[in-house]
Amino acid sequence: MRRDEKAVVIDQVTADIQGSEAIFAVDYRGLTVRQSAELRTRLRESDARFSVVKNTLTERAADAAGADGLKPFLQGPTAMTFVRGDAAQAAKALSDFRRTTGGLLIFKGGWMNGAPLTPEDVEAIAKLPSREVLYGRLVGMVAAPLTGLAGALGGLIGGLARQLQAMADQGLVGTGAAAPAAAAQEDGGDSGADSAADSAAADSQEAGADDADAGPASTPDAGPHPDPAPGDEPAQA
Repeated sequence: MRRDEKAVVIDQVTADIQGSEAIFAVDYRGLTVRQSAELRTRLRESDARFSVVKNTLTERAADAAGADGLKPFLQGPTAMTFVRGDAAQAAKALSDFRRTTGGLLIFKGGWMNGAPLTPEDVEAIAKLPSREVLYGRLVGMVAAPLTGLAGALGGLIGGLARQLQAMADQGLVGTGAAAPAAAAQEDGGDSGADSAADSAAADSQEAGADDADAGPASTPDAGPHPDPAPGDEPAQA
């Protein structure tokens, strides 16, 4: 392999290391070409890629990516599974493939979240539920309290509505406002009548006062006595 070709491979493996959620290293001795193609098909469902690269080139890529924890696994035939999707599903695919092929693909370890994994860690990851199952469980755990809360609020609102309806049927709701209004109307009528009576009395008193100030009516002056009519003169002696 020419130097420029090696540089391309190193760059590709470096990008795979940096872009992976997890990396699983396996010993692939005894794996046939057909089995390798079948394994790649299974891993594709987990957005994972099975890659066989010379250990020296992978080691240089690990140095470039800052994943020194991968270098101890690069002894003997080593294949890397670069996982960009569900790590648990990919580890399970490797574990199931090993079981169906009679013990092929021995876990060497791996790299996840910036830390190395032991073979036991990879085995434990393979036993975890898939990401979709975990999401489903999480949604169920979150939705259960919300569903209960919604049911409780619905029951509380429904009970309150029934109580208000019962009070309205008994006349306890909706009549209290009408009674004060009627009372206020009656008070207003009485007040109007009292005000009219008071006004009439006041006018009568003012009229009496004006009459008193005027005093008794004066009689017209009679003036000089008119001449006596004929026949009314006194008899002369």
